[in-house]
Amino acid sequence: MNLAIKIENLSKLYRLGQVGTGTLQQDFKRWWWKTRGKGDPFAKIGETNDRTTKGTSDYVWALKEVSFDVNQGEVLGIIGRNGAGKSTLLKILSKTTSPTSGSIKINGRIASLLEVGTGFHPELTGRENIFLNGAILGMTKREIRSKFDEIVNFSGVERYVDTPVKRYSSGMYVRLAFAVAAHLEPEILVVDEVLAVGDAEFQKKCLGKMKDVSINDGRTVLFVSHNMAAIKTLCNQGVVMQHGSISYIGGALDSVEYYQKLNNIPSCFEHDGNMNSAPGNENIKILKFNTKPINGNYLTISSGVEFELVFYNNKAGINLDATFELRNSDEIVIFHTGELITVNKDSKKGIYIVKGQIESNLLNAGVYKFNLIFGEDQRYPLYIQNEVIQFEILNESLGSNNNLLPGLIRPDLNFSNKFYG
Repeated sequence: MNLAIKIENLSKLYRLGQVGTGTLQQDFKRWWWKTRGKGDPFAKIGETNDRTTKGTSDYVWALKEVSFDVNQGEVLGIIGRNGAGKSTLLKILSKTTSPTSGSIKINGRIASLLEVGTGFHPELTGRENIFLNGAILGMTKREIRSKFDEIVNFSGVERYVDTPVKRYSSGMYVRLAFAVAAHLEPEILVVDEVLAVGDAEFQKKCLGKMKDVSINDGRTVLFVSHNMAAIKTLCNQGVVMQHGSISYIGGALDSVEYYQKLNNIPSCFEHDGNMNSAPGNENIKILKFNTKPINGNYLTISSGVEFELVFYNNKAGINLDATFELRNSDEIVIFHTGELITVNKDSKKGIYIVKGQIESNLLNAGVYKFNLIFGEDQRYPLYIQNEVIQFEILNESLGSNNNLLPGLIRPDLNFSNKFYG
């Protein structure tokens, strides 16, 4: 099979803080080494790309010796937590930034959709930007005209096609940008998770289009997403990134499973120690969060789930609220709902306990994660804690069927039937 992309020992080093070296002599020396094709003489080697901790170096490796191949017609999902290096990799592939070391060989034209409005000139109209993007891809006016109506129809911005794109909403921006990238016949389509801006119907439309250009047209797609369901549906191969390096390469399903095991989240949380060291900020400190079955000893489909949150509030005299967001292992939001803890601007400094229940026969079997959002007046966030805990709902047989059934929920519906013989 022919290769579309070959990446060998790709690395990208970023300087933290001030860009200059501090002296004119060192800046000149850096420029002189660069013109001779040598590396940065002032780069400090050895720092990993862990952006969650403070390092001792002034540099960070956003990518570190990344190597993999992508075959023509392949749909590759790139998975990783924020800061893993995914977007840096796509920017280098799209030639919007250059690598510090390593090489990339690309067979064909690349169309990239890295962020809202990428490649658009805000003063030009939608029509003019379509022709501009086509010209950048090396297409003739005739080729662009033949695709123009299809692009506009797909994007749904017919009414505004002759309006400057600076007046577009973010949703309109991404609709037109994706339509342009997907329809101007690039051999390689690179898509970062900008589809989150669009509505659910358009996201489905985009995923369908990416699958179509791969299967029917034999084009290569690189897709970065935190939506594991989309990765499993669209992609046939996967790459898992961690701290700027590749930790796993394999099939899409295996890559998703590896990524989910990589990000182990505790099944319960209880802070032990000084209040100041508890997760939170100057407003909120989380002290405890756990789940248990309403009925029985195990969390199953029919047991129901009771959850308990204990936290310290340090902001008195406000309307305090806590929002509970539940996601499944595919990062699909199951619900996003909250509790109004105080409603008369009478919150107090001290410990609050909030309990909630998820009724039995609602959640399907699987692994779930809770995010917490504390707010004031249901408008101003006080503190956000993602992935506080995770828990697993065990499967239960339905009659003689012991298999895990599809679906996000598993309700116990009231049926009736009669026989008329």
